[in-house]
Order: sequence, then structure tokens, then C-alpha cells
Amino acid sequence: MNAMLETPELPAVFDGVKLAAVAAVLYVIVRCLNLKSPTAPPDLYFQDSGLSRFLLKSCPLLTKEYIPPLIWGKSGHIQTALYGKMGRVRSPHPYGHRKFITMSDGATSTFDLFEPLAEHCVGDDVTMVICPGIANHSEKQYIRTFVDYAQKNGYRCAVLNHLGALPNIELTSPRMFTYGCTWEFGAMVNYIKKTYPLTQLVVVGFSLGGNIVCKYLGETQTNQDKVLCCVSVCQGYSALRAQKTFMQWDQCRRFYNFLMADNMKKIILSHRQALFGDHVKKPQSLEDTDLSRLYTATSLMQIDDNVMRKFHGYNSLKEYYEEESCMRYLHRISVPLMLVNAADDPLVHESLLTIPKSLSEKRENVMFVLPLHGGHLGFFEGSVLFPEPLTWMDKLVVEYADAICQWERNKSQCSDTEQVPPLPQ
Repeated sequence: MNAMLETPELPAVFDGVKLAAVAAVLYVIVRCLNLKSPTAPPDLYFQDSGLSRFLLKSCPLLTKEYIPPLIWGKSGHIQTALYGKMGRVRSPHPYGHRKFITMSDGATSTFDLFEPLAEHCVGDDVTMVICPGIANHSEKQYIRTFVDYAQKNGYRCAVLNHLGALPNIELTSPRMFTYGCTWEFGAMVNYIKKTYPLTQLVVVGFSLGGNIVCKYLGETQTNQDKVLCCVSVCQGYSALRAQKTFMQWDQCRRFYNFLMADNMKKIILSHRQALFGDHVKKPQSLEDTDLSRLYTATSLMQIDDNVMRKFHGYNSLKEYYEEESCMRYLHRISVPLMLVNAADDPLVHESLLTIPKSLSEKRENVMFVLPLHGGHLGFFEGSVLFPEPLTWMDKLVVEYADAICQWERNKSQCSDTEQVPPLPQ
């Protein structure tokens, strides 16, 4: 009888366990999706100047809240994963022409050229020269989305295809793209300058491409000729500093490192004959044993040490990273420079962000933009669940370029006014 009276209490206990389990799952979801994180305008680091004040007035995105999709957009991991696997939503297919340039060492560099689809806001001929991220090219969805938007805003676009990244283009020399080699990007820029002598340039780099374009501009002053401004998005600034953080499990960086290394291995091995074949005149430091080490590599650092640095004859990984990082060239850039990173980028450790912060405190031409969310090259926007085709990043880069073009137009008009002699009384 007593047992019969006690049985009704069992479901109550069971319901309590279920409730605790549901609460635990909800807690994990809230933590993983970072749902409690606020939305806010990006943090801005700059020196007070005429240029910075003009940019703040002319670029509303710099002072407006960046609002990612409500359910998942505050997770840097999901933003990064969606960029990596999906690229963009409903990505357009801009029409362009592929150009081929034979380099001095026999390598065949390619880039795609897209003509503007509208008149530019200031009526000038302006070309965006774009360097994509690691192992990327003009056919990637995030590049196609950005190019289409830039074309519709009056920009010609030239997009570098990293050497060896396109699956249907064979290597013609025992070399492929590396972390900081600017040769192919420089060849593309020179082609644009010669073919369109009246054009002005807006330099844009994404991730690894940001390192390349900043290093290119800082290598010589002549590389900044005809350049209106430069925009770098989601780069890490110093490979030497980044290598230690990339081996840490914090924010799953070690896992991302493994995934990117696996992709790099596939690309390198797809060009096995061109890079390691018996008929190939390889760099003296590149040996057959390096190929066997490549198969077992689980990090980008191992690949760089065993293969990539040897394409350019560096004696050590430390030397390679020091020489190929843009950090030592940034202070030489005199044109307006906007550096963009996301605070929740799982690939770029927060310690690396001291580099652009410090630079923006010393240089009037530099603005560092740091939104809370966006991940690595994500920056998706949307209301609740589904993202918009165009990202905050796409709009910001074009908005900044438009503002700089207007700034330069205003300066030239003021200069012309000052040179006009007063009329006689």
C-alpha cells in the first residue's frame, strides 16, 4: 500500500531531471552561440585629422551598429565556418576576362579583369586591385559577391588568382604562391597601370591577401603611385607571432590550422610533377625527403618549413616569417589605409591586434576598425536566421573607397581654386 502511494512522486523526479537537462542544453547553446553578446558599432582607432573626420561623416557603417543574424551571427566560429564552406548566399557570377602574365622565372600568373557596370560616384576611372585569401582566386563566392557589388558601384576590378590555386591552370615553374610573395600581385598592378594610364587604384586584400598588399605597398614608394587607398580585411600582420597562437587549442585554432594545412597539402600535391618531378630544376634546398614530410604535416608551419620557405631560399622558418610579414612594412605606407578585423575571429589571436592598434596611434593615414562580431571573413548580416547575400564587409570596403575618392576630388578642387588668380577689380 505504501509503495502504491509513493509511485506518483517518481514522474516529478523524472521531470526535474529532464528540466535540468534542458536547462543545461540551453546554457550550452547560449554560450556557444554567444547570444548574450551585445550588438554595437565597431571600435575605431585613429588619430584626429581632417581625413578621419571626413571618413566618419562619409562612412555611416563606421558609426552604425553591425547587426549579425540573431540566432548564429554572434558566433565567430559559425561565421567563419559559413564563409569557409558556403562562401556567400546567392552569389552572383560576374563576367570577366582572364589575363595571363609570364613571370621572369617562367611562372604563369593569371588574374581576372571585370569592367565597371555603372558610372563611378565621382565620375573618375578607378580600379580595385584585389588579392584574395590563402589558396583563393576569382571564382570563390565571397570574391564574386564583392566584385559584383564593386562593379555596380562604378569600379573596374582586377582579381589575382594565387599561383597554383586554380585547379585548371598548371604551374609552369617549380614555385607556387607563398605567404608574402608580392611578385604576381605587382605584375597585375603594373599591367593595370600600363593598360589604363588614367586609372587610379584602390588596393584590397583579404586575409593572407591583406598581408601581401600591405607588404607590396611598403616595399617601395613607387608601388604607391596612383594608389588612392588600401583596405586590408582579417589579416594577422605577423606570421612569426601568429605561429605560436596557431598551435594552441584556444578558440579551436589548432583545429583550423589542421584543416587549412590539409587543404594546402592537396593543392601542393595536385602540382606534384611541376614542383617535385625528376625533370624539374628545383631550389637547391628542396629535397625529395621534403615531399615525404609533406604527407605527414598537420600544420601550416610544418608545410611552410619543409616546402614553402624553400621556394624563395630562406634558411629558416623564422627568417621566412620575418621577411614575408607585412608588419615591418606597414609604417612605410603613406596612402590612406583601413585595417579591419573582427574581435571574435577564431584565426587571429587578440594579441596580434596590438599591431594595427599601435600603428593607428602613430600614423594619421591609418584607421583600424574592430567590430565585435564577424568571424574570419564572415560579416554576414540578416534578421534572424537567414543571411543577406551582401555582407557588412562588402559594403564597408566600397563605402570607404567612395569616401576616399570624394576626399581626393575635394582636395584637387581646393587646390585648383587656390591656383586660380583673383579677378581684377
